[in-house]
Amino acid sequence: MTTDLNLLRSRLENERKHLIEQLEQLKASIRQPGDQREGNPSELERCLALQARMTDSLAEVERALHKFCSGTYGFCDGCGQPIDPARLDALPEATLCASCKTREARDVKGKSPPVVSLRRRFFAREPDGDNPS
Repeated sequence: MTTDLNLLRSRLENERKHLIEQLEQLKASIRQPGDQREGNPSELERCLALQARMTDSLAEVERALHKFCSGTYGFCDGCGQPIDPARLDALPEATLCASCKTREARDVKGKSPPVVSLRRRFFAREPDGDNPS
């Protein structure tokens, strides 16, 4: 691998520190009494969604750092092949090679949430007095 692993590790450690600081600030701002968000549920929801995204990002960074410790950093969790150094340079927390990531995205995209049939949705209730049997 031609990428400087020490540089990538340093970037991940800095990102981890940054995310932890941001999460602490966000949590503190959400808990402040008399905050403007108290009367604004959509603002609170936005902050909670941001907190969830940041928590997910932190987990990805920590997973990549753990891979350094276990000696598996830079290898795809899907196929075990080395991850392209350019991909790691762009996204140091990547745990999948481009092929496996594309496959994963395609699989997720192909799975849609279950749809309740219109018949069941609209005819689930008893008809009002008219029973067309």
